[in-house]
Amino acid sequence: MRRVLFRSHLPGTGAKMKTPAPVHAWDIVLVLLSLLLAILQTTTAQKNGINIYSLTVDSKVSSRFAHTVVTSRVVNRADTVQEATFQMELPKKAFITNFSMIIDGVTYPGNIKEKSVAQKKYSAAVSRGESAGLVQATGRKTEKFQVSVSVAPAAKVTFELVYEELLSRRLGAYELLLQIHPQQLVKHLQMDVHIFEPQGISFLETESTFMTNELAKALTTFQNQTKAHIQFKPTLSQQQISPEQQDTVLNGNFIIRYDVNRTSSGGSIQIENGYFVHYFAPEGLSTLSKNVIFVIDKSGSMSGRKIQQTQEALLKILDDLRPYDQFNLISFSGEATQWKPQLVPASAENVKEAKSYVAGIQAQGGTNINDAMLMAVQLLERANREELLPARSVTLIVLLTDGDPTVGETNPSRIQKNVQEAIDGQYSLFCLGFGFDVSYAFLEKLALDNGGLARRIYEDSDSALQLQDFYQEVANPLLTSVAFEYPSNAVEAVTQDHFRLFFKGSELVVAGKLRDQSPDILSARVRGQLNLEDITFVTESSVAEQEEAFRSPKYIFHSFMERLWAYLTIQQLLEQMVSTKSDAEKQALEARALSLSLNYSFVTPLTSMVITKPEGQEQSEVAEKPVENESRHRNVYSGPALFGTHSMRDRMSRITETTTTAPPPAPIQAPSVILPLPGQSENQLCVDLKHSQGLLNLLSDPGQGVEVTGHYEMGKAKFMWIDVTFKNPQLQVRASPEHVVVTRNRRNSAYKWKETLYSVVSGLKMTMDKAGLLLLSSPDRVTIGLLSWDGPGEGLRLLLRDVDRFSSHVNGTLGQFYQDVLWGPPAAADDSKRTLRVQGRDHSATRELKLDYQEAPPGKEIFCWSVEL
Repeated sequence: MRRVLFRSHLPGTGAKMKTPAPVHAWDIVLVLLSLLLAILQTTTAQKNGINIYSLTVDSKVSSRFAHTVVTSRVVNRADTVQEATFQMELPKKAFITNFSMIIDGVTYPGNIKEKSVAQKKYSAAVSRGESAGLVQATGRKTEKFQVSVSVAPAAKVTFELVYEELLSRRLGAYELLLQIHPQQLVKHLQMDVHIFEPQGISFLETESTFMTNELAKALTTFQNQTKAHIQFKPTLSQQQISPEQQDTVLNGNFIIRYDVNRTSSGGSIQIENGYFVHYFAPEGLSTLSKNVIFVIDKSGSMSGRKIQQTQEALLKILDDLRPYDQFNLISFSGEATQWKPQLVPASAENVKEAKSYVAGIQAQGGTNINDAMLMAVQLLERANREELLPARSVTLIVLLTDGDPTVGETNPSRIQKNVQEAIDGQYSLFCLGFGFDVSYAFLEKLALDNGGLARRIYEDSDSALQLQDFYQEVANPLLTSVAFEYPSNAVEAVTQDHFRLFFKGSELVVAGKLRDQSPDILSARVRGQLNLEDITFVTESSVAEQEEAFRSPKYIFHSFMERLWAYLTIQQLLEQMVSTKSDAEKQALEARALSLSLNYSFVTPLTSMVITKPEGQEQSEVAEKPVENESRHRNVYSGPALFGTHSMRDRMSRITETTTTAPPPAPIQAPSVILPLPGQSENQLCVDLKHSQGLLNLLSDPGQGVEVTGHYEMGKAKFMWIDVTFKNPQLQVRASPEHVVVTRNRRNSAYKWKETLYSVVSGLKMTMDKAGLLLLSSPDRVTIGLLSWDGPGEGLRLLLRDVDRFSSHVNGTLGQFYQDVLWGPPAAADDSKRTLRVQGRDHSATRELKLDYQEAPPGKEIFCWSVEL
């Protein structure tokens, strides 16, 4: 047995900690905090006289626990009574803890009560259907809170909302999402995020879908070893779309991501005000081999886009299997069919054959979930009896379905019972519900009963990416049978301390109370199983040192660890209520979760917040936590605004003869690629790929650590996709006609064309404007531009800027033009034709009129040297 000893120290106490990389003014945030900017929103704010004169968001993140206060101040500038609406979005996993309104100096607080008591007492509100109307699920990660109140002329109202959340680690990062949508200019708009992480902040980055270069000046960040402060404070002029337009540009997401320093021992015990939290995520462990069965719904409801996206995701997932993994595929509709009679190794040959099977799946028929799941378990049982499952390997079943069972056993409870009895605690089941026609509660219980989890896959253009991302979360198991152990004389009321699996990029969290006579040093052991041996991690932490660390008033909201413990306890009790079979046990779990919810003023599925209004208005409304399965609606992104048909600039001056019957001139084409030439301000190359086909190495510059590849179909005269890959930071951008996908640390982010984007990652800036031009740039690199062009010869386009920054090693189909290029003299009969010699090969270049797509549509006509490749 391997034993790892780790003593947890704070900076300045003698321990050496990894110094984080320097963070630039834009190298900031995204941490896993799922926080949301919240805003006061009135759809007719400018028309009805309600003016938001102040909107502030103050979020303090202490040791992953986020406490956020949103304050909006409005005034009624009309001569009559008007309705003011406070609306904000917050993370689904957050608990509202307080809401109040101050009207004419009188405070109207929200009171949190047991749900049944609140509904009984305020039956009038319930009968009007308002009991759950104040909070609604609005997106994949968010819920919308909304309250309206009547405001007298010249009167002011202050709204204040508080919510809290424990950030979970996903694919190596914590994330905080802020949605900003005030719908009017705000005189005082300010967001402050303070982060304190005693382990040290390893990276910090930001991303925004509304940021402009002007707004970027309003964003500042400070970071040292353990603290960070992000502030966004735009002026009125910076918020304006333009000097002529008084509308606000603030409409979209602001995201903060970060991670903390870790060691091979992976443990950090932090203590504050008599409570402790133990974070565990060791580095440097090898991935365990796994046996995985994919159970794929191919019923008729999966036909069309759903099955296509499932196939697309599976093709990527199969590529990610390791040679020492084993796998199989089961597809089902009315009946279930397995691809192979047993699990097979993930060899190149087997993966290739599996891809062919996946590509041939066709959707039709009913939905027989019961038989498909039992077939998967029987296949594993047979492999287990024949000793074909490697010792200490991890076995996973991944179910993907979009509907309720309709064939065979259709009773959800009996299916859950059948599957649990068959699995018998031996394997982990993960359930993916595609869309909103599926019963999520059914899938959630099915997963939680069998050591896994459920996830909803939202129907959208990036559904395949959602499937891939989920798989990445469970693709690299590092430990099994993880158990946390603490001295019984030191702690009590400990949260869940046994976990079936620990995956790479995630984190296990245990919290509890310290006993009154606890030792000065809190020690903990974490036991787990590796591929070939058992391992024990030992962590020790000084109570006095840890208590001292959390006394900074600027960064810490006090007693946060007690609230963290209560939050985590409630979340785990709610999960246990889903999977328990005993009514008595369920009642006991519910009673404990309810007691904690009331004691700590959390709006949970068991409590409601009663919001009282002034006399003469509706006396009360009730805000409740939405339940995932009640959200039977479709959340789809609104499509990007497409540019209309634009007429070309008048060209009559260049036409020597014209008649009323002459056919219209052919539209000027936009080339596939625009290449500026080094040292030349006017001449540039317009490259058309008319003789190229398939996968192309367009550009490679090892000196800059950048590579551009693309897939070109000559028959369609279009790029099907273009990839830009950076070595530092390790990041890939894939542009397709459908969307842009950014992949970093196995995490995918999808963006629609013509959505604004502003992101800075380790000095690499990504920006996209509403014209659909995506620019990838940094101070010392060539700038690469990608565009989804809607004009003549529509399709993906590529352009380069700052080409003087290429190194001497640049090569590729396009990179060759930045080597030793020789121009021949103009042709004797036509000075618009020249010969271009590149690496010993001659190309004909013709000076032609082309459409420059770097300008906003409809583009700008330019003369350039046109080359066909």
